[in-house]
Amino acid sequence: MISPSPLASGVRGLCPRCGGRGLFAGIVKFAPSCRACGLEYGSFNVGDGAVPFLVFIVGAVVVIGAVWLQLTQHPAFWVHILIWPALTLALTLALTRIAKGLLLALEYRHQAGEHRT
Repeated sequence: MISPSPLASGVRGLCPRCGGRGLFAGIVKFAPSCRACGLEYGSFNVGDGAVPFLVFIVGAVVVIGAVWLQLTQHPAFWVHILIWPALTLALTLALTRIAKGLLLALEYRHQAGEHRT
């Protein structure tokens, strides 16, 4: 059994111990445990700490994209209303999922956790 890299765990939603699918039970909610090896995901304290940084990154991408589109193509306002909120939501959810999976895998790999030395 070869453990996947933390990045592969985050991007593909793999268990950091066995590489089995099923790290997430929802879009960004972790499953209670791995179906293949039984690793309890509830013992890891990932939280939502990465979300504010992701929002800043997504916000910058969206603002730059909206300004670029307006300056180069001059679309109607309703085009911006259709594109940017949907893109913002999709990027935020996708990057949150990846970040949470990556943080859980790194916590597993380094045996980090609360009140451990």
